[in-house]
Amino acid sequence: MTPAEEPRFDWRRGGAAAVALFATLVLLGMVVLVAITNSARDKALQAERHAYDVALLTRTADASIARAEAAVGRFALDQNAAISGSRYYAQWRLAGQQISQLERSVSTDAAQRRRVEELKQLFNERGQQFSDVARYSSARQKDYGLRYYYSISLKQGELADTGTRLRAKLVEIAEAERGALSQKIEESQFFSAEADRLTDYLSWLGVIVGLFAIFMGYIAVQALRQNVTARREAENEAERAQVLEQAVRERTQELWEANQALKAEAIERQAAEAQLRQVQKMEAVGQLTGGIAHDFNNMLAVVVGGIDLARRRLDGPRREVMAHLTNAMEGATRAAALTRRLLSFARSEPLLPERLDASILLAGMNELLDRTLGERIKVTTKLAEDAWPVFVDPHQLENAILNLAVNARDAMDGTGKLTIRTHNRKLQANAVGDIRAGEYLVIQVKDTGCGMTAEVRERAFEPFFTTKAVGKGTGLGLSQIFGFAHQSGGEVGIESEVGKGTTVSIYLPRTEAQASNVRTHPAMQAKAEEDMTVPGARLLLVEDDPRVRTATVGALEDLGYEPIACSSGAEALALFDSMEFDLVISDVIMPEMTGPEMVRELKSRRSDVAVLFVTGYVGEGDGDELVGYDLLRKPFTVSTLASAVAGAIARRPTESRPIGGAAAAG
Repeated sequence: MTPAEEPRFDWRRGGAAAVALFATLVLLGMVVLVAITNSARDKALQAERHAYDVALLTRTADASIARAEAAVGRFALDQNAAISGSRYYAQWRLAGQQISQLERSVSTDAAQRRRVEELKQLFNERGQQFSDVARYSSARQKDYGLRYYYSISLKQGELADTGTRLRAKLVEIAEAERGALSQKIEESQFFSAEADRLTDYLSWLGVIVGLFAIFMGYIAVQALRQNVTARREAENEAERAQVLEQAVRERTQELWEANQALKAEAIERQAAEAQLRQVQKMEAVGQLTGGIAHDFNNMLAVVVGGIDLARRRLDGPRREVMAHLTNAMEGATRAAALTRRLLSFARSEPLLPERLDASILLAGMNELLDRTLGERIKVTTKLAEDAWPVFVDPHQLENAILNLAVNARDAMDGTGKLTIRTHNRKLQANAVGDIRAGEYLVIQVKDTGCGMTAEVRERAFEPFFTTKAVGKGTGLGLSQIFGFAHQSGGEVGIESEVGKGTTVSIYLPRTEAQASNVRTHPAMQAKAEEDMTVPGARLLLVEDDPRVRTATVGALEDLGYEPIACSSGAEALALFDSMEFDLVISDVIMPEMTGPEMVRELKSRRSDVAVLFVTGYVGEGDGDELVGYDLLRKPFTVSTLASAVAGAIARRPTESRPIGGAAAAG
C-alpha cells in the first residue's frame, strides 16, 4: 500500500461510518419523536374523555337536583307524602354524590375547584331550603310549607335566586369543560397529524436505510479487495523497510562514532579551559601574593630594623632607642592596616553594624577631611535631609569616605573641588553591578581631577592595582571599599571621564532596624582614649596562640589586672565552674571549640558575665555570632586594650554582680 492510497481508503471507511452513525441518530430521533407524539395524543384523548365526564356529571347533577325539587313539591302538596319524601331524599343524596364525584374529577384544575366549592355552597343552601319545606309540611303547616315552596321555586325573590345560581354554576362548570374540551380536541388532532406524518417519515427513512445498507455492502466488498491489495503492498514495503533499516543502522553507527569523537574533543577542550582557568587563577594569586609580599617586606623591614637598632642601643641615649621603637611601631601599625584592608576586600573583616544616619556621620567628618586634604581642596557637602537610614559599620564607612577623599586629592594634585552628596534611590536588579532590587542610600564622592581611562576604570577594584607613583599607595583603597560595600549588602559604581573628574558612588541598602538593636565597641572608633582600668575586676583570657597569650597577659598585668589565662574552650569552662569572673576575653577562631561556641555555653551557666572578643580574622558565618558583643581587632595597643576591657565591663548586663574590688571600696 502506497502512502497516497492509504489516506483514501481511510477516508472511505470514515465517511461510511459517519453516514451510518448519522442515519442511526436520525432514526433514533424519529422514533423518540413518534413516541413523544403518541404520548401527547394519548394525553389529549384522555383529557377529552375527562371533559366529557365532567360535562356529563354536571348534567346528571342538574337532573338529580330537579327531580329532588319536584319530589319536594309533591311532598308539600301531600299527594303521597311517604313516597314523595323518600324520592326527595334519594335524589338529593344522589345529587350530593355526583357533586362530590365532580369535585374529585376537577381536583387538578384550580379554577374548576373554585367553581365546585361555590357550587357546593349553593347546593347546601338549596338543600337547607328543601329541608325547610319538608319540615313545615311534616309539622302540619302545609299551607305555609306550600307557600314557602312556591317562593323558592318560582323565579321571583331572593329565595328562588339560590336555585337559579345553582343551575348557573353547573352550566358555568360545564361551559369551562367544553372550552377545555375544544382545546384538547385541537391538541389531539394536531398530535394525531404529527404522529401520522412522523410515521410516513419513518417509512421513508427505512427505505433510505435499506438503500444505504446495500451501499455499505458494496463498500465492504471494495474494502476487502483493497485489503488484499494492501497486504501484498505491505509485504513489499516490509522488504524495502528492512533494507532501509539496515542503511539507517549503518548511518547511526557512523553518527555515533562521530558523536564519540565530538565528546572526546569536548572533554579535551574542557580540560584545556580548566587548565587555562587554573593558570589565570595562579597568575592572579601570584600577583596578589607578590603585592602583599612587597608591601609586607617593606613594613617588616621597618619593624625588624627599628627593633634591631633599639636592641643594639639599649645602653645608649633613651631618645635614640625610643625613635627606633617608634619607627618599628609605625611599621607594625601600617602592616595591621594593610591586613585589615585585605580582610575587608575578602569580606572577612568583622563588621559591627548599627542603624546609622549617614548624613550626620558625613557632616561630622568635615573637620577631619579639611585637616587631611589641606586648604587647597574645597570640600562641599550636599546631604539629603530625608536620607534613608542604613545598617553599616560606622568605622568602615568613615574609612571608605576618607579613602575616596585621599584618592580624589591625589587625582586633583592637591588642588580642586571635592563634593560629597547623598540621595535616596530605588534600583532594579543589576542596575549597578550585581545589586539586588530595592531601596538604597547613595553616597557620592565627586572630584575635579584627571579622571580615569576605560582601562583604568575596569581594573580600579583589583587589589594592589594603582596608578600612583611608587610609595604613594598600596592599591587596596578601592578594593577595601568594594569589599565593605558588598559585605554590607550594597554595591560600588564609578563614573569617570578623562580630564573632567571622577564620581564614585556607594550604594547602601535602606534598613528598618531600630537604633537600639546593636552597639559598637569604643575601641572601634578612630579616637585616642586615655588608659582606663577597673580595679578588682576578675578576668579570664582564652587564647590558643602562646605568644599572643603571653603578650596579652603581660599587657593586662601592666594595666594592673591579675588575669587567669588558658589555651582552649574546655579549659575555660572548667575554670569558669571553679571561679567567678567579671569579664571573659576570648579569641574567635580556636581549635575544637570556637570563641562564640564557648561563650554560648558560658551564658547558659551565667548570663551576667561580660564578654570581649579579640580577633584578627573572622571565618565565613562567624560574623553574625559576634553581633551584640564587644570586639577588639588584632593587633592592638595597650591603650586600646585598656579602653576595650573597661568598656566591656561597664556594659555588662544590669543583673551582674558587683566587681570585687569596687564593692570593697564602696
